[in-house]
Amino acid sequence: MRLSSGLTALRGLIMLIAGLYAIFFPHLAILSLVLLGGALFFIDGILGLWSLTFGHAKTGNFWFDVARNVLAVIVGFVILISPILSAIFTTLFLIYIAGIQAVIVGVMELVMVFRARQLFAHIWPVMLAGILYILFGLMLLFAPLMSALALVMVAGIFAVIFAIGLFGLAWRLHKEGL
Repeated sequence: MRLSSGLTALRGLIMLIAGLYAIFFPHLAILSLVLLGGALFFIDGILGLWSLTFGHAKTGNFWFDVARNVLAVIVGFVILISPILSAIFTTLFLIYIAGIQAVIVGVMELVMVFRARQLFAHIWPVMLAGILYILFGLMLLFAPLMSALALVMVAGIFAVIFAIGLFGLAWRLHKEGL
């Protein structure tokens, strides 16, 4: 009868553990996520090849499906045999993408506010947002690994806050008998 509150509390506990892990061990959290991704690639590729061979999962693009699944197996295998190197490359790639995107968005905000300044009562908040976007992007581009660790720690803080909310919801459900 109290399954909803129990499951919500379990979600909160898992979120709390993951958040604390990300806060206190951000480098290991990144490595864990990359390893999980590698395992998912590997398993997906193996299951895809199996379903093409024995499961009659034909889409009409047989060689495309074979190539995609073989590539997934190779990528998953490479990540699993070299997790630290894979974590560094994956993290750098994603941080550089986010940094470039932040700089572009910041520049676009500044250009937009200068072009349409007569539409704004105060342009300084939009200008500040654009400048902060640019600075954030430059921070990501010039200190990518430290930025990644900081972002993982911030995500961990948000996970802990979310876990506290889930515990509150679980308690309320428990009191209501759900």
